[in-house]
Amino acid sequence: MRISKEDIEHIASLARLHLTEGEKDLFGLQLSSILDYMEKLNELDTTDVEPTSHVLPLSNVMRDDVSGPSIQREDALMNAPDHTDKFFRVPKIIE
Repeated sequence: MRISKEDIEHIASLARLHLTEGEKDLFGLQLSSILDYMEKLNELDTTDVEPTSHVLPLSNVMRDDVSGPSIQREDALMNAPDHTDKFFRVPKIIE
């Protein structure tokens, strides 16, 4: 499939590219070869091929989210530099 110079100029304007005449010719040949290859791929029979999102079988490797006992408040506050009976005490940041 041959791409016209007008199509290359239109694509370049959409991409906000300023191309020289040599670049337009080069990109025209490259885009034409890409589209020719896509046409070749369209000739393949894919009726029995299931759609996939990845070529390798992937599975989630995360563990199940199971609730368990949490740390006691006293133990959590034990290493805090400053705390009250129930809360961490931090420096004031809003005046």
